[in-house]
Amino acid sequence: MTYNTMSVIKKRSGLSSSTINNNNLAQSTQHEKVAESSKTINEITRTHPTAYLIFGSLLLDLLAFTMILPLLPSMLEYYKQNDVGGLYGYLSDSISSFQEWVGAPKRFNSVLFGGALGSMFSLLQFIVSPIAGGLSDIYGRKPVMIVCAIGIAASYGLWAYSHNFLLFVLARFVGGLSKGNISICMAVITDVSNQQNRGKAMALVGIAFSLGFIVGPMIGAIFSRFADKTDAHWFWLPAMFAMGLAVLDVIFIAVCLKESLPKEKRSKKIINTLSQTLDHISIPALFKFSAVKNLSKRDIGSLQSLGLVYFIYLFIYSGLEFTVTFLMYHKFNYTSIDQAKMFLTTGIIMALLQGSVVRRLPQRLTQISAVGGLYLIIPAFIIVGIAETTQMLYLGMILFAISTAFVVTCMTTLTSKYGDFHQKGTVLGVFRSLGALARALGPIVASIAFWSIGSKITYVVGGVLLVCPTLMMQLMKLS
Repeated sequence: MTYNTMSVIKKRSGLSSSTINNNNLAQSTQHEKVAESSKTINEITRTHPTAYLIFGSLLLDLLAFTMILPLLPSMLEYYKQNDVGGLYGYLSDSISSFQEWVGAPKRFNSVLFGGALGSMFSLLQFIVSPIAGGLSDIYGRKPVMIVCAIGIAASYGLWAYSHNFLLFVLARFVGGLSKGNISICMAVITDVSNQQNRGKAMALVGIAFSLGFIVGPMIGAIFSRFADKTDAHWFWLPAMFAMGLAVLDVIFIAVCLKESLPKEKRSKKIINTLSQTLDHISIPALFKFSAVKNLSKRDIGSLQSLGLVYFIYLFIYSGLEFTVTFLMYHKFNYTSIDQAKMFLTTGIIMALLQGSVVRRLPQRLTQISAVGGLYLIIPAFIIVGIAETTQMLYLGMILFAISTAFVVTCMTTLTSKYGDFHQKGTVLGVFRSLGALARALGPIVASIAFWSIGSKITYVVGGVLLVCPTLMMQLMKLS
């Protein structure tokens, strides 16, 4: 095409060279804006690197924490035989009259004492979590996390030398007092995330729990398999390994984790913030979320509804969850390795779901997914209760794993959207405290039921009662 021909085309079309150039420039600018907008969206929805560091810290903590799960029934049996003149023997003698009255088998005493230990641990966590959350709002997340991690490491050191039941109880006491780190981890994730990527970050917490329940019990079971349980020091090695993981977590937090709450965003009213801890410990104030100030009535109402559902769910769930290791031990004669295989199966399912599904849930599906998970937990526990074969037990526990992958993560994500930046630690501290209170009451109630009326009725009734929080969650209208 010649120059003259091009000139004719331009004239006939009414377009000058300058007009064409301007159009090209406009198109180029539009492409740049689209690219810039796409880049901004990616930055908003991308998971913050700090969330992955929290994942690493939680994983170290949970690996150490879950190691004891397959060992606990055997440890309590050890104290039953070797601590006759100590605390275990004293407690057994103290309940003997009531035991005869209800007709509870003496071999189930370990279930009762295990439930008491689990409840004590969670009761302490209930008290400590909001205090730790409030302190982190004042002094920053990192220093409080380090203090908690040091206390957890010390508790495992005590466990290593707990050759009598009294020392073991003391070790669990110290561990419970130090377990405020979970609520602070949630606050850190909330600090560095937004509504678009918070679900993904919270799912990382769920994945850490799942992996902890996959690998931790396997480590404990391996130690148990090669231990001589007649030796008074048989649990020294797993306890020291747990302490090593906890010390590594202290170093990891100190070296790798950056402070997520800048000084200018921290709470300035120290006295008021510390006085609010009474609102965390007072049960009526806890359910009202009284410690969270300056929220609209609608937001407070939504938080109160979420907190009530979470408490009822975890109260029933935690009791049945805690006693399942004793069910496997006493009813199915599972060894520590057998129990670890069960935890491995459920943990893998939870990790796969949280990594592939829960982490990618859009915000609009969070509540629906929580409801679906709640519906699934009902048949899960009924099947576990009536199970007479290993196949049925595995079926119930697989349903349990699928449900667990969704419920707590989704409910935490829903709760984390309420409150201003400096209130997130308090909001999640109260939420975690409600969970800790439920876990403080659930194990002891379920253990007493298991001990006195047997596992079948306990699990079936618990499964039916889970209908209540499920319907409440389904009918809830959140702001």
